[in-house]
Amino acid sequence: MSRVSIIVPFFNCQYIHYALDSLLSQTYNDIEIIVVNDGSTQYKEKIVPYSDKIIYIEKENGGTASALNIGIQQATGDYICWLSSDDVYYPQKIALQLEFMQLHNSFFSHTNYYAINTKGSIITPPIGFHPSSKLEILKQMSKGNIINGCSTMINKNVFNYVGLFDETLLYTHDYELWVRIIQKFDLHYLSEPLLLSRIHENMGTKKYAPFIKEENKLVVSRHKDIMTQLISECIGKENP
Repeated sequence: MSRVSIIVPFFNCQYIHYALDSLLSQTYNDIEIIVVNDGSTQYKEKIVPYSDKIIYIEKENGGTASALNIGIQQATGDYICWLSSDDVYYPQKIALQLEFMQLHNSFFSHTNYYAINTKGSIITPPIGFHPSSKLEILKQMSKGNIINGCSTMINKNVFNYVGLFDETLLYTHDYELWVRIIQKFDLHYLSEPLLLSRIHENMGTKKYAPFIKEENKLVVSRHKDIMTQLISECIGKENP
């Protein structure tokens, strides 16, 4: 039986208990929950009731990428997942995604998802997106991120090939890692929504939108040459 490690970066998030409840409600039993407190000063008391069911790590504030990296380095699972402390997994998320990955011999996958509001009510139709071919995935990912990081499941061996999150990127560390992974591994998509992604005023994508835009350009530029080459190779295979 494969073990799945779920890393929960935590920084002053009032919704953390909903995230942890969703992990403890998983139908798949062999999971490891690693909460990495990234220098929080608020809401730490919400974690205390879960202390006997999680691995808890405290560190100085260094950003989400640094929290995820510490979690990955501590993880004992065969597969790695990431759950933001304001988001929620469906109870069958780990079970279904793991089964899907093993069926397809997948090293990297993501799922469909819904957005929810501060009260936990679904406010969108399913909003996951997956292009129809490898060529389209490369084209889309060479421009911007199409993958919700909390919907991913990654075979831990992948990190041996591509490395960890870039801690110098405060906002697009996920996008940059996905670009490195898809250069070496296929991206598989499970169309069933298995994640609830919370929209609220304190979320980073709202608060730091201008910085994210600039950092996105940096990532695109960093990988432009290799992505252009991979796209050309893909076109060559489709049109021999």
